[in-house]
Amino acid sequence: MSNQAIIDKGQQYVMNTYGRSPIALVKGQGSWAWDAEGKRYLDFMGGIAVCALGHAHPELTAVLREQGARLWHCSNIYWNQPQVELAEKLCSATGMDKAFFANSGAEVNEGAIKLARKYFYRRGENRYQIIAFNNSFHGRTTGALALTGQTKYQQGFEPLLPGIEYAEFNNLASVEALISDETCAVMVEPVQGEGGINPASPSFMQGLRDLCSKEGILLILDEVQTGLGRTGKMMAFQHYNIRPDIVTLAKALGGGFPVGALLTTNEVATGFAPGDHASTFGGNPLACAVGSKMIEILSAPSFLKQVGEVSSYLKGKLEAIARKDERAIAVKGMGLLLGIEFSVEVKELVDICLGNGLLLISAGPKVLRFVPPLNITSTEVDHALGILEQSLASWGRTP
Repeated sequence: MSNQAIIDKGQQYVMNTYGRSPIALVKGQGSWAWDAEGKRYLDFMGGIAVCALGHAHPELTAVLREQGARLWHCSNIYWNQPQVELAEKLCSATGMDKAFFANSGAEVNEGAIKLARKYFYRRGENRYQIIAFNNSFHGRTTGALALTGQTKYQQGFEPLLPGIEYAEFNNLASVEALISDETCAVMVEPVQGEGGINPASPSFMQGLRDLCSKEGILLILDEVQTGLGRTGKMMAFQHYNIRPDIVTLAKALGGGFPVGALLTTNEVATGFAPGDHASTFGGNPLACAVGSKMIEILSAPSFLKQVGEVSSYLKGKLEAIARKDERAIAVKGMGLLLGIEFSVEVKELVDICLGNGLLLISAGPKVLRFVPPLNITSTEVDHALGILEQSLASWGRTP
């Protein structure tokens, strides 16, 4: 089928919930993807920071085939070995103690809401309020949407989950002003992703940790996009030398296979008892086998070193490009979660890059986001930025 034939059939049968580009991807290999008509694209979007090892990584596809021939699914009424092994590897790699598995970032963020509230309920404390942040993004399920501090995502879905307050990102005093006897947790992204690639300052993150400890409330980190090597460390919170009470993961965990994880401390894990929370497909053997291999690869000593080197290279090149374009304001982000902020909206630029063979996505209306595979090469970086410069040259020109 051609791109247009797939699009036409999709418009007939698939609900209209995405602003889609006019191509249909049918194949991927490494950092490259192909559409239905054979055009090749360098993928610096990676399914929005999901395909952390690129497409069709041989070790991931091999373990998926192997597990698929053994056991696809069993209820969480029974133990399964891949789930236990992934939990062990995640706790070892992150310094957390216990894991719960679901299928997506929004799901584990829902789990974090429930765990924070149930933890205090079991202690006999009436704490239910959660402090989130303006410009944040935590997902599109009803609870996660309530935590998302952007009204454009919330309109038409009110009334939202009660008990959510919004502070200003990187402003500790605004958090302190919202804490009450009903506060159970503060939830924050170490780098606001959809909000525009905004990193938390070290003093802000350390201040949040100290404040939560002082007030006896939980610090929840949404590392759905930042976790598992994306910022150059296994977890973004490791840049800040803190330990959260709860952390959520998804995206890179399965390298493209749906899986999410909620990690917590031994103490906070006591908030859940059998029957309090569940996920039918969460922690299935297929997803966990792939996730386990993913953690093995990311944990190799040389892997994160390579991420650090190529991210520095990419950031330097982006800064050089930004200096030459009067519309560019700044390059920001951490590791291989980077963005160029412009003074104008970037949708047209994303479309031009697509036409020139480079897949990118925005982070808010004025930030061009770069989330390539973590194993991207400097040669591929050069190729991508050549396309970007070509695209910038034609951006905004009247046809």
